[in-house]
Amino acid sequence: MRFTTQLMLHQAAAFEKLRHVKVGALYMEQGTGKTRTTLEIANLRMEAGKIDCILWLCPCSVKRSLREDIMYHCGGFPNNIIIRGIESLSSSDRLYLMLCELVQKHCVFLVVDESNLVKNHKAIRTGRIIQLSQACQYKMILNGTPVSKNEADMFAQWYVLDWRILGYKSFFSFERNHIEYWTIHLPSGRDIEDRTRIRNILNIDYLTEKIAPYTYQVKKSECLLLPPKHYKRELVKFTEKQAVLYEKTKDEFLLNVDEMQPSTIYKLFTALQHVVSGRKVLSKANERMKTEPIFTWENNPRITALCAIVKNLQGKCIIFAKYQTELDDIAKMLDHIGKRWVMYTGKVDQKQRQENRAAFRDEVQFMLANKACGAYGLNLQFCNNIIYYSNDFDLATRMQSEDRVYRIGQTKEVYIMDLYTPDTIDGVIINCLIKKENMVEAFKREINRWKGEKEPWTINLSETKQNKSAVNL
Repeated sequence: MRFTTQLMLHQAAAFEKLRHVKVGALYMEQGTGKTRTTLEIANLRMEAGKIDCILWLCPCSVKRSLREDIMYHCGGFPNNIIIRGIESLSSSDRLYLMLCELVQKHCVFLVVDESNLVKNHKAIRTGRIIQLSQACQYKMILNGTPVSKNEADMFAQWYVLDWRILGYKSFFSFERNHIEYWTIHLPSGRDIEDRTRIRNILNIDYLTEKIAPYTYQVKKSECLLLPPKHYKRELVKFTEKQAVLYEKTKDEFLLNVDEMQPSTIYKLFTALQHVVSGRKVLSKANERMKTEPIFTWENNPRITALCAIVKNLQGKCIIFAKYQTELDDIAKMLDHIGKRWVMYTGKVDQKQRQENRAAFRDEVQFMLANKACGAYGLNLQFCNNIIYYSNDFDLATRMQSEDRVYRIGQTKEVYIMDLYTPDTIDGVIINCLIKKENMVEAFKREINRWKGEKEPWTINLSETKQNKSAVNL
């Protein structure tokens, strides 16, 4: 490969550390140049005759931008690099069999980009990537940080590289040495482990020591002189109708919460998010969720608050929202005030997404996106404003989405704004994001607080019924 760009100092340091090992991990924050560093390491193997092709696995949504990035650094796209989507390995047996044939016939350098997507050791795609990796001598995983939730995320990612690094052939062995689960005390007096809830990670020093020789880690603040990043919250008030619906929805779904089943917790908070967004939940807690609008888009307080912000906003801006219905209402509002926008979601096919990205770069002021599509792989340094109309429950994708604009090449100060309604699910999520806290555990604490608030009311009601019965007697 011939390169048209030079390594930066931190990229050269990463190259020097990992050039002598067959496998390695680049934990470089988004925007610090993992792609260029990986190409340098792969080229070293190529020139030494150790490999003859590179299989680069990445999120499906970033394949196009990764290709463009490689072309930028190489002056064209090398014919010995193959890019495939990580998610496709779950759904396409044909692709998996083709890649199995590839790694058997060739000396392949395997790259797993955004390796946090293979942290679930039970997932089909994780198992298939592990199978592919066993036929490859040279491998790298790339990610912004070693963990997105806790150190349990490390097992599958490092198993892809080589199980001998951590020293565990199975997750069972790993968890026995490193994971402490919460204990449930049964009425019978017996204690059992709740294997859906991690209480603590043990022996972290051991894990750190094991991966250290194969890891290069760097943060933006350590290697890049980027302009400041500013955070702001914009208050959105409930209407009286919303406030009543919010409490009613909370009470109904709270009764269905089972701490042994995290899905019931997420369902509660998802229902509350709908109300905050301006939708009424029609379904019961044990049914598939159905909603309908409380307001027209013109009367939605959240849309009104956003409209006041964007009317006078200077420069390009990405607006992230969790639900397609929210993005559709935002689009109507932007049309109404004469602002140009493009959509970047799963509703838009890949080809159109790339055209929309180019339009956003060249002529359009607003990009409307959800984090499932817009959090990975987009290089949007020409934009310096992000508005989160609503947030989901994933800290990793939140950090990834911010890094779409806050990366190498950003020359302006970056402004990030969250719309939020006080004393609602909005505050819980934003506080978790600030503290980088596990949201499931935070949600459980919030649920216990709510139950505590309801308990005195329940006791008083019971006492009232008893007193009333006594009078009737």
